[in-house]
Amino acid sequence: MLKGIHFLLTYACNYTCEHCFLYCSPNAKGTFTLAQIKEVLGESKKIGTVEWIFWEGGEAFLFYPIMLEGMKIAKDMEFKNGIVTNSYWATSTEDAEIWLKPIAEIGISDFSVSDDTFHFEDEAENLAKFARKAADNLKLSSHSITIEEPTIKTGIDKDQEKGEPVIGGGAMFRGRAVENLIEGLPKRSWKEMIKCPYEDLDGLGRIHVDPFGNAHICQGLSIGNFWEKPLSELIKDYKPEDHPICGPLIRGGPAQLVKEYEIDHEEEYVDECHLCYLARLSLIDKFPNYLAPRQVYGLD
Repeated sequence: MLKGIHFLLTYACNYTCEHCFLYCSPNAKGTFTLAQIKEVLGESKKIGTVEWIFWEGGEAFLFYPIMLEGMKIAKDMEFKNGIVTNSYWATSTEDAEIWLKPIAEIGISDFSVSDDTFHFEDEAENLAKFARKAADNLKLSSHSITIEEPTIKTGIDKDQEKGEPVIGGGAMFRGRAVENLIEGLPKRSWKEMIKCPYEDLDGLGRIHVDPFGNAHICQGLSIGNFWEKPLSELIKDYKPEDHPICGPLIRGGPAQLVKEYEIDHEEEYVDECHLCYLARLSLIDKFPNYLAPRQVYGLD
């Protein structure tokens, strides 16, 4: 039951965060046009189960007029709107209210603000506090998204024994995080990585759509291109067991993906995302329609 469509409105971002699993940056390509947004919203209505439309990036506020018009259309179509932002625009509470007032007038059900050291190394420069305060003043439902530098602690993880090292901080080890954040972290045997701990590869509770037409079930893992086949039909015809990447992941996680395609690999990885991401990277030329866009893998 697909409930949420998350627009990756743009891959462009004013930041180049070390943990970004989309490789977003000021130079990243790809932004939705208004006509494309209307097409996707129309297809979302046809699906019949979609309730939420989220506006994300990259940084969606970089294309504020297009985001705002898209929100209006979504609201008129009786979808609930949500936004994820790094709040670069919130230079003071007063200024932030100017940005948020038109959004408050449209109505928004979720407003998520990145609030961590990856986005603001110096707490004195943390703009999230202005965005949150302005949202409170305008009676917008808001919360923080916090990802910290990965740390090692000893404790009890749901999939690990008592006393084993557990990685804290909340970073997912895909995309740029694989390049920048894994040094010195404990690793586990690839044989233990027998399921995907994060995404609903079978039920499709949400998907992310990008300007190139990719319908992501996980960042960089697409179920097809909706510029080539309408989104409502992609969703209707999705058979996870037949998908060349999702099928193995459902049957046995990243370890099964490695086995089925006989991928060269190391013996240990930081987590399931780490192994899955590198396995997919090795398969990107074999399955370019399902592992896309290449820039999410740090290519092109």
